[in-house]
Amino acid sequence: MVQFHEHIISDLLEEEPNSKNNGGLVILSSGLALHKLISSLLTLHSSSQGTLLILNSTPSQRSSIIQSLELQNHTKLPLEITSELSQNHRHSLYTSSSAFFITSRILIVDLLNSKVPTSLIAGIIILNAHNLTETCTESFIVRIFRGLNKVAYVRAFSDKPNGMVSGFGKTERIMKCLFMRKLHLWPRFQVYVSQDLEKDPPVVIDVRVGMSGYMKGIQKAVIEAMDACLKELKKTNKVDVDDLTVENGLFKSFDEIVRRQLDPIWHVLGKKTKQLVMDLKTLRKLLDYLVRYDAVTYLKYLDTLRVSEGVRSIWIFADSSHKIFEFAKKRVYRLVQANGEKLTVPNKSVGNKKKKVKEDTSNEKEVTNTTSGVVIEEVLEEAPKWKVLREILEEIEEERLKQAMPQEGEDITDYADDDNGIVLVACKDERSCMQLEDFVTKGSRQVMRDEWEKYLRDKTGLHGLQARKGKKPRNPKGVGILDGKIPVMSRENVEATSVSKLEHGALLAAASGIKNLSKDETAAIGDDPQPQGGSKGRGKGKGKGKSTESQGNAKVSPSKEVSTRITRKRKSTMSKVDNESGRSGSNPVDSEVLREDTEKSESVNKTALPFHDEEVNATEFAHVKPLPIVHFFALDSDQHILDILKPTRIIVYHPDMTFVREVEVYKAENPLMKLKVYFLFYEDSTEVQKFEASIRRENSAFESLIRQKSLMMFPLDQDGHCVGPTTSIEPQGLTSQNSLTRKAGGRKETEKVMQVIVDMREFMSSLPNVLHQKGLRIIPVTLDVGDYVLSPLICVERKSISDLFQSFASGRLYTQVETMVRYYRMPVLLIEFSQDKSFSFQSASDIGDDVTPTSIISKLSLLVMHFPRLRLVWSRNLYATAEIFASLKSNQDEPDLEKAMRVGVPSEEGIIADDVRAETYNTSAVEFLRRLPGVTDSNYRALIDGCKSLAELALLPIDKLAELMGGQKAARTLRDFLDAKFPTML
Repeated sequence: MVQFHEHIISDLLEEEPNSKNNGGLVILSSGLALHKLISSLLTLHSSSQGTLLILNSTPSQRSSIIQSLELQNHTKLPLEITSELSQNHRHSLYTSSSAFFITSRILIVDLLNSKVPTSLIAGIIILNAHNLTETCTESFIVRIFRGLNKVAYVRAFSDKPNGMVSGFGKTERIMKCLFMRKLHLWPRFQVYVSQDLEKDPPVVIDVRVGMSGYMKGIQKAVIEAMDACLKELKKTNKVDVDDLTVENGLFKSFDEIVRRQLDPIWHVLGKKTKQLVMDLKTLRKLLDYLVRYDAVTYLKYLDTLRVSEGVRSIWIFADSSHKIFEFAKKRVYRLVQANGEKLTVPNKSVGNKKKKVKEDTSNEKEVTNTTSGVVIEEVLEEAPKWKVLREILEEIEEERLKQAMPQEGEDITDYADDDNGIVLVACKDERSCMQLEDFVTKGSRQVMRDEWEKYLRDKTGLHGLQARKGKKPRNPKGVGILDGKIPVMSRENVEATSVSKLEHGALLAAASGIKNLSKDETAAIGDDPQPQGGSKGRGKGKGKGKSTESQGNAKVSPSKEVSTRITRKRKSTMSKVDNESGRSGSNPVDSEVLREDTEKSESVNKTALPFHDEEVNATEFAHVKPLPIVHFFALDSDQHILDILKPTRIIVYHPDMTFVREVEVYKAENPLMKLKVYFLFYEDSTEVQKFEASIRRENSAFESLIRQKSLMMFPLDQDGHCVGPTTSIEPQGLTSQNSLTRKAGGRKETEKVMQVIVDMREFMSSLPNVLHQKGLRIIPVTLDVGDYVLSPLICVERKSISDLFQSFASGRLYTQVETMVRYYRMPVLLIEFSQDKSFSFQSASDIGDDVTPTSIISKLSLLVMHFPRLRLVWSRNLYATAEIFASLKSNQDEPDLEKAMRVGVPSEEGIIADDVRAETYNTSAVEFLRRLPGVTDSNYRALIDGCKSLAELALLPIDKLAELMGGQKAARTLRDFLDAKFPTML
């Protein structure tokens, strides 16, 4: 354990004797091994203290904590309490004096049902405190828990300081709702933390890689477009201009900052302002993907943007936007005439005067022999970091070979006993890991070639789909672009025809050529297959690197040697490593590209991705040097593998502040290890700016928290009861009912406790918490009809705005309202708005006079017309809902729990109690009618009103049926069914 973790634990434990101040809120810098701190607290927990409950944990945090406990040889690992366990089983676990992970919804339901022995609970640990609010379920749990157990501790933890300073006084409000009075701040610049992490730091090598000319041009153009969007947003006078900076726009939190300011007036904003907010998000992705992905993938993402946002987007019409698309194409290909001359097309833009890229202009070129066509010349610019990464890997292996000094005939990996020889390469996401893996094993040229071929195949697939939808081509097969070329027109025609048509045709021609080439190679493939390729040197070369491993008498090329060694090491080492994280959906490519990449890899669920045993371009690897054992790690997976792999060389391919802190903690825990860390930055890029800005933002967040800590004020009566207007009267009400006495002068009147029956699924929302604060007694049960039962007559179906739209789209709301109308006298549809958003669906100008199927107002109007007894209740926020519930219950009887649970559930005889519809209609006949062919939900009511019985229905003529059922087809279907002959055995 690092020293500052011991200080944190001692600060928490020294308050244990004081029962009123036990617990507190701990905020650490991100990356300071919060999972190890929690595992240390679990190790110190003894069964004699009682049961320990851990709330609000994510799956990755649970796996990291259990993994850390396993490394400490902890025998009693915490289990997870889920809803699949029965109440009796959960009660036995609560009394077992162990540590458990549990969800907030399960715990609050068990607390309200008195299924938790609170006297046997030692304490509660709450993770991710930055996600808490005043109305969250965790604060509900602590309020009830504190009222029943004033001795147990409650500790909350967070490693996201930026999330604790968003909003006004967020930290103080969270501490008040959790009944805490102690705040522990542990930034990176804290004395104990800096001493531990800087005592024996690793060797750090900062490698600055220059971006290519086109990458610089794209970055400059994107920043100019982002600056133009910010200037337009400032003109609206709706947002605080201090927050509108390009540096803030580099972070995801910028969207939250802008939306938090615009949400209250979102319904009155124009389309332009709303689109500007979306455009800033898109431009931030463009900057991020520029330094993260290869040129072909970046171009493909731009193509998808042009299709999806071409009309709506504002940034596409900015002055600098054409440079983004132009430079992105020049990184991949250029348009030339078939005789090799450059295609000169008049262009008004000045942005075309850019020098050509040096690195990859020597790549293969698809040129037709004819001189009368336009073809695509491949550029396929590789990422500048790739070359540097290979040089670093070669340098690392050279150093290890010098240190090991193996004797003749000795395998170079024998020295891995002291130094396991593992090099960890940290990338942003799994797609980057897979591509770098292909680069190390195949080479940059082959990787770019594969991406280029996939890009062209997608182009041809899209073109084929459009061709099938459109008219048939006039030219017969084999003419035009299918020959691999398109005819060139005269200069005047070139000016008149858009260049994009020529370009599109040339891309299709190149794709057709690749398709034909792959067919020929498939047919000609033999025992010694030649790799695909266009230019010189494509063959199965032996290479000049010395091979130290062999299988039988076969010679192994240097790259095959690397792959073999990596595969062998992976089988022995990585069997212990299990990355349970799913694939992130934030990649810039569509699912089809990811699916193709996934098919190339056996498994991406392992932290270190597997390697391919494929042939490598001999010319590219002719002078290659041996490489070390490489493991690629995705930072987005939120896994902690440093303690498992124990790498001695780490290459941070995509710099990340959190991972840097993890490396510092890893080195502090292993002071004798000779650790060397390489940082790869693009020089003068937003990558450097974003990394440095993330450190500044965290430091400023802690400075703000330090100031807030000195000014915080807490009530002195933090003894388990809410203070101020949010007092809970449930404990007092229960005790006062049992203490009725006669006093001189009269009898004390019993205070009435209002009850609300709440469906179990509603505890995902914050409304039960607010109702409990209001003084209502919450009874959680599973309801088949409605969400809240206020009285024997009133049932409420609550809908948030997003849920309302989804329920209308799926038709679920119609069924829910129908069942409420059937079983309750006063069915209520509660439409609840969010507190920080506008109290309106849309602006008044967007509401039309006519009924339209897309308008939410029209849908609500039709719903009320279909169900006249339905009542609509509009609520501005949660607190307004609590006031409305209290006023609705003022003159009503308390709901009956047994009856509420039986509503909608048929008995053993098939009879449904309290069916309001049974008083007017024969429900059995109605159910039979609804199952007849041609009868739908939209026409069965008309049939009920048009005929008195099923016998009368059977005699109605088809014209009358068509009139009632709203169509001849449905009437004919029903009539054919009624007139069908009954089959007999005679």
